[in-house]
Amino acid sequence: MKPPLRVAVTGAAGQISYNLIFSIANGDMLGPDQPVALHLLEIPIAMDGLRGVAMEIDDCAFPLVTEIVLTSDPAVAFKGVHWALLVGSKPRGKGMERNDLIRENGPIFVSQGKALNDNAAADVKVLVVGNPCNTNCLIAQRNAPRIPRDHWFAMTRLDHNRAIAQLAIKSKRPVASVTNMTIWGNHSATQYPDFQHARIDGKPTMEAIGDRAWLETDFISTVQQRGARVIEARGKSSAASAANAAMGHVHTFTFGTAPGDWTSAAVVSDGSYGVPEGIVSSFPIRVKKGGAWEIVQGLDIDAFGREKLKKTIVELEAEREVVRDLLQR
Repeated sequence: MKPPLRVAVTGAAGQISYNLIFSIANGDMLGPDQPVALHLLEIPIAMDGLRGVAMEIDDCAFPLVTEIVLTSDPAVAFKGVHWALLVGSKPRGKGMERNDLIRENGPIFVSQGKALNDNAAADVKVLVVGNPCNTNCLIAQRNAPRIPRDHWFAMTRLDHNRAIAQLAIKSKRPVASVTNMTIWGNHSATQYPDFQHARIDGKPTMEAIGDRAWLETDFISTVQQRGARVIEARGKSSAASAANAAMGHVHTFTFGTAPGDWTSAAVVSDGSYGVPEGIVSSFPIRVKKGGAWEIVQGLDIDAFGREKLKKTIVELEAEREVVRDLLQR
């Protein structure tokens, strides 16, 4: 049997984590032969709920689960972990602006970044799910100088999946027929779902769908606003699809992307495509088995796409300014 991988999940009694943890325990994320030790972090007031989650994990009798650590201490939660899924964050309250939310969550990710830096395994990889995830990721990453920059991700896989689904529905083709989707920029209403480089059954999307007006308007706005529409419809946020996206992200960054295809993830920019170095922005990412990854280079972005990319980058730079005092220098 392989040695267990230690996986930390924050906000572990919340709805996203509740949909995520059981898939991890079942081997869906890291493979059916990979034992896991679950490190579950919650705030003190939620520990009773977390103990209930642990009871359910026990009751499932997952063969791959070797240990369950329950804690409200980030130093304990991140001790020796190989993957840290930072799901927990403070939700936006009534009347809060986005910048207010960024400032409210900032100290959480300062402390978690420092705890990861001091306690996680040398090869730890970190996926930030809690919103606003790009800037939360930036804060944590800048407070964890020991962890390599290419081990940090903010989750745009949910947006990636949403975009693929919309193209499949519009073209009346299976989801598996859609490849080479890219989400650029911020996980927010400014993100750019790039239809121009996506393909359907190997054909350019505009050839397969033949409706550029829809692609430039309804398609983009549907993907950008999908989270809000889910809340309107069910009265709650998109917990199941977010959990599925987090699982899919880690699976891809473990086993690689399919030949000729790529995924979307927000990473620390190296300056590619004119995105300022150091901010956490979504790019097209090609992954090798084992997790080594690279930004897909050489994509030709037309004037329409450049304008969309510029808008989301301006937002990310503005968010960075809001939390500049929290970024360790």
